Amino acid sequence: MNGPVVVGFDGSPESLAATGWAAREALRQGLPLEILQAWPWPSTDVVGTHEAITLSRQRLAAREADLRAELAGLEVTSAHVHKDPAEALEAAGRTASLLVLGSRGLSTVRGFLVGSVSHQVLRRATCPVVLVRAGDGGSDGKGGDGEDGSGDGGDRADDAGREVVAGVDLDHPADAVLAFAFAVADRRPAPLRVVHAWSPRTSSHMALDAIGAFDQEQSTVETGRLANLLAPWRSRYPGVEVVPDLVQGSAAAALVETSAAAGLVVIGRRLRRSPLGAHLGSVAHAAIHHVRCPVAVVPHD
Repeated sequence: MNGPVVVGFDGSPESLAATGWAAREALRQGLPLEILQAWPWPSTDVVGTHEAITLSRQRLAAREADLRAELAGLEVTSAHVHKDPAEALEAAGRTASLLVLGSRGLSTVRGFLVGSVSHQVLRRATCPVVLVRAGDGGSDGKGGDGEDGSGDGGDRADDAGREVVAGVDLDHPADAVLAFAFAVADRRPAPLRVVHAWSPRTSSHMALDAIGAFDQEQSTVETGRLANLLAPWRSRYPGVEVVPDLVQGSAAAALVETSAAAGLVVIGRRLRRSPLGAHLGSVAHAAIHHVRCPVAVVPHD
């Protein structure tokens, strides 16, 4: 899809970080950037609302001007719409190549606090969605891990060259996840680590030496399966350094651990046509709350 990169903006530190990240990614892809500010109040009759809307429009215009000045060649527009933020972002995502949202960084827990808007968009979006916290994009290319933009993560703003991590499940392979991850790694350029977690299928009644041999056999099988999955993608992207990472244990824990030095973590989300039921799996849910860098959630069938 050649639609724009759309990013939500509300003037918060998280949205400043998100617009910075989205602007760099749009420039890498040669796509236009659309900054979307949704105001849920359709009326200005409430005292003070007119002034608040005027101020929000001024902030939006200033952010657009800043990004245009900072990134030469970036095509950027902005829009202020009188809609519910989740509905506006979901609608924009139908024609977007990528949606980017800000998520609040926690000062005491290194991870994301995913608000109701982000949750709704993640459940409904038909295009990839990237969550960025304050300090991962920066309003001025700087910032940290803390809630106020302070901390030790200021260098997150320059994510070029940082490892891209993709989580895959060999029992449910998703080409969309690998296509997104390889393309991102190729554009930056950056190494791509592909993580697959597996669990031994041994019995407690087996002897210890038998368990060890069986686990080794399983590991060999899983290694071969991962290599076979990656082979066509290596051919398609010969310039990408691929690091297969076979992990025994929890997939969520593996992604959280590898995210410490990563520039982006890519995970999948199965598209569900029904509004009922869970829309994010347990691994995706853990990843978006606890990884230490921007997270891309890629929908797939």
